[in-house]
Amino acid sequence: MELPKRSDSYFFIFTTMPGETNLNTLLKNMTPVLNDGDYVYCAISDVGTIDIKEIIGLFKEEEATTVILKKEIADQLHLKYEYVAAWITLTIHSSLAATGLTAAFANALAAEDISCNVVAAYYHDHIFVAKEDAARAMEALKKLAER
Repeated sequence: MELPKRSDSYFFIFTTMPGETNLNTLLKNMTPVLNDGDYVYCAISDVGTIDIKEIIGLFKEEEATTVILKKEIADQLHLKYEYVAAWITLTIHSSLAATGLTAAFANALAAEDISCNVVAAYYHDHIFVAKEDAARAMEALKKLAER
């Protein structure tokens, strides 16, 4: 079997263990990490104006394409945003089929009056909270893991 050749686009082959599905294991081992920096959500019409290496997250909607970027990149590109966030990664490899993890951490954050925006990626769940709520969010998540 001939493997595809690498071009300017990204092409990777990964082999991996399946993600965790047991909610108790996920909660006890979620290990939240606060990533450095400030992050923003921008609605754009042309993704081609942004270097793909600068994009943290991307989702195409009917109205526009949402990109998550470091604030400094959005500022350099003169993109509008309304929300400056901190980015927390749950480092456990959670399965995309796992049930209850998002609800559990969203409820724990809501109990502290912290809004969260969630991105579920292949390996990890990523939580964006208002920058000023980052420390409280980390405490709430650590408390949830210790239950």
